[in-house]
Amino acid sequence: MTSRALRFLLPLLLAAASLHGEAHACTAVDLVAADGTVVAGRTMEWAFEMQWKLVTIPRGTAIVLDAPPALKLPATNVRTRHAMVGVAPGIIPGAVLLEGQNSAGLGFSANFLPGFTRYQTVTPEDGSHVSIVNFTSWALGMHATVAELRAALPTIKVWTDPSLPTGPSPPDLHFVFVDRSGAGLVVEYVDGELQMHENAAHVLTNAPPYGWHLVNLRNYLDLSTVGVESIRIGSVDVTELGQGGGTLGIPGDSTPPARFVRSAFLRHHMTRPVNAEQAIQAVGHVLNTVDLPAGIAQSRQGGKLISDYTQWVAIKDLTHNRMRIADYDHRLTFVTLDLDALFALDAPTSVPVSGLPYARAGEAVRSLGGR
Repeated sequence: MTSRALRFLLPLLLAAASLHGEAHACTAVDLVAADGTVVAGRTMEWAFEMQWKLVTIPRGTAIVLDAPPALKLPATNVRTRHAMVGVAPGIIPGAVLLEGQNSAGLGFSANFLPGFTRYQTVTPEDGSHVSIVNFTSWALGMHATVAELRAALPTIKVWTDPSLPTGPSPPDLHFVFVDRSGAGLVVEYVDGELQMHENAAHVLTNAPPYGWHLVNLRNYLDLSTVGVESIRIGSVDVTELGQGGGTLGIPGDSTPPARFVRSAFLRHHMTRPVNAEQAIQAVGHVLNTVDLPAGIAQSRQGGKLISDYTQWVAIKDLTHNRMRIADYDHRLTFVTLDLDALFALDAPTSVPVSGLPYARAGEAVRSLGGR
C-alpha cells in the first residue's frame, strides 16, 4: 500500500473500528464575524425517528442533581439562573437537550462519541453529581460563559446507568460549548475522566475524541485555497482545468474524520463574514457540505439496513439571541426564532420541530409575483 493510500485509509479504518456498527454523523461549527457576532450551527444526523421537539425552559426551573439509584444518595435541586431554548428527543421523557442556547449567550451542541465515552463513577463521598440526561440543562441553566462552565465542571460528577431513559442509543456524547466572546470548550468523558479542550478548530464531529481529530489535521497541511495554475512538462504547458485544485485530496466522504477536516478547512479559509446575517449564511454554507440525504450513509444493525440522515439543522446567533432551525422536509426554509420573546413568556413550552411554521412551497414565488 502506498503512503498516499494509507493517508486516506487510516482515518477511515480507525473511525470504523470505533463506531462498532453504529451510525452517527453530527457536525458542529462556529465562527465570529468581523463585527463580533458569534454564530454556531450544527447538523443532527440520526437513523431513528426521535420525535424532536423545540423546548423552552424558564429561568428558575428546578434541575435535579442526583446519583445512581443503587447508591441511595439524596438528590438535590438547583434553580436555573438562565432561561434556555433547545432541541430534545420527544421519545425520551422530560427535556434532554442535545442542542441549545441560554439567555446569557452560552450555546452548546451534543455530538455522539461512541466507542470512547465512559462517564464518571460516583461514590458516596462525592459532593455533587448529575446524570447525563440532566447534564446539559445544568450546564446551560447555571452558567453564562465558557469560563464559568470550565471552572464548574471539575466540581461535579457526570454519570449514566441502565436506570436512565436514553432512547435507542447509549448516551455516548461529547459536547462543544460556545459563548458570546467566541470562546469555545469541548467536553468529553473518556475512560471515566473529564477531558476539556479549547476548541481550537471551532469544529466538532463524532468519534474518535477531539484530540485525535486535531492530530489528523496534520495529514492535510497541503490543502490550499489557491491551486497550481500550470506546470511545464517537457515542451508543453499543462494548465489547470478550473479553480479548486488546491483542495485536491480533501476528504469528501461522510465519516467523522472526513467531516471534521472538510468543515475545519472551510471554516478557517473562507472569506470572513462581516455581520450577523453573513455569519449565519457562512455557517449554513459549511453545514451544507455535510448534509446527508436519506439513503446515503447506511449500516446494518441486527440484519436490518438503516440510514443516517440530516433530521434537522440549527444555527444559533449567540450575540443577538436568535436561532434558525429547519427539519429534513424543510431544509431550504429555516424558521427564525426570537429567543428574547420566548424567554419573556417565562413559561415552559414544547413544539414539535416538524410542526414549526415553515414557509409553504410556492410562497416566495407568489410574493414575487404579487399574487
